Amino acid sequence: MEKITVLGAGSWGTALALVLSDNGHVVRLWGHRKEHIESIQLSRVNEKYLPNVKLPKNIEAIASLPEAVENINTIVLAVPTKAIREVLRQLQHHLTQPVLLIHVSKGIEPDTLKRISEMIEEEMREDLLEDVVVLSGPSHAEEVSLRQPTTVTSSSKNMKAAEYVQDLFINQYFRVYTNPDVVGVEIGGALKNIIALAAGISDGLGYGDNAKAALMTRGLAEIARIGSKMGANPLTFSGLTGIGDLIVTCTSVHSRNWRAGNMLGKGQKLEEVLNQMGMVVEGVRTTKAAYQLAKKYDVKMPITMALYDVLFNGKHPKDVVESLMARGKTHEMEDLVNIMEGRAINNGNSL
Repeated sequence: MEKITVLGAGSWGTALALVLSDNGHVVRLWGHRKEHIESIQLSRVNEKYLPNVKLPKNIEAIASLPEAVENINTIVLAVPTKAIREVLRQLQHHLTQPVLLIHVSKGIEPDTLKRISEMIEEEMREDLLEDVVVLSGPSHAEEVSLRQPTTVTSSSKNMKAAEYVQDLFINQYFRVYTNPDVVGVEIGGALKNIIALAAGISDGLGYGDNAKAALMTRGLAEIARIGSKMGANPLTFSGLTGIGDLIVTCTSVHSRNWRAGNMLGKGQKLEEVLNQMGMVVEGVRTTKAAYQLAKKYDVKMPITMALYDVLFNGKHPKDVVESLMARGKTHEMEDLVNIMEGRAINNGNSL
C-alpha cells in the first residue's frame, strides 16, 4: 500500500484515483477550485466530471496543495498542459523530499515545442525530482471509472521507474505495459488529438466512414513522420500510444477533441465551441505546436496544416478538405520507406 497524490480533479485524474484506490492505495485528490473540492467532499461524487461514480473512503479530496503533498513520494500530474508549469512552480515550495512524477496529460507546448516530460525536467529542481514516468494510451475516463477493460503504457528513461508505475496501476481491468520510448509515447499521445479534431470535423460535415478512415490512416503517417524525426521509435506508433490512442480518440463520443471538431464541422466558431465544451480541448493548442514542429523539422504534415488553417486562419472546413484531396500524387509507402531509411542511418546500418 502506498500514499499517492493526484494533482488534478478532472475526469482523468479522478478515474486514475479510482484505479489506485481499487489497488489498495491511499489517494489524495487535489483540485485548485475550493468549491469543486468541497462538493466532492460532501457528496463523494465528482459531479462536474464523473457524475454517478461514488468515490471510496480511501480517496481524500483536498484543496490545499501543501496538505496534498505532505510526506508524499509519488505524484500523478493530471492537469492540462497549459497549467503544468504553474502547478510545478507551486509544488516545489511544498516538497521536502524527492518525488516520482507520473504525468498523464497529452500535449506539446507551443513556441518552446517542449514535450511534457521536458517541461517537468526544466521546471523541477533536480534535488526534488526522483524520476519522470509517462502513463498514456487509449483510455477514456468514463470507461475506466466503470471498471471497463483498458490498456495503457508506462514509459520512462528509467525502466525500473516505469515498472514501478506498472505495478501501482495494473489490475484485472486496467492493464499496463511498459515502453522505454518516451518520445514516441508522448508524441503519439499528443498528436492524435489533432487527428481526432479533424475526424470530428469530417463527421460534422456529413462525410462518411471512408473519409474518417483516410484521415486516421494518413494522420498516423504524419504522427510517425514527425515523431521519427524527433527521435522516436517508429514501432511505438503501431502500439497503444499510437494507433490505439488514435482509434479511440477519433471514433468515440467520449472524446472531447472529436466532439469539438464535430461542432466545428457543423459550422460553429472555435471560441463558441470551446466555451460550450467546459473542458480543455488539448488538440487546439497542440495543433499550433505541431504546425511549428513541422516547420522546424521540415516535415510534411498536410492534415495538421489544414486543421491549423481552420482553427487559426478562419478557413472553411469544406474548402480545406477539397484542397487536401486535390494535392499532388504520391506513393503510399513513401512515408514508411523514408522513416525506416532514416532510422537505419541513425543506427549506423543500411537497408
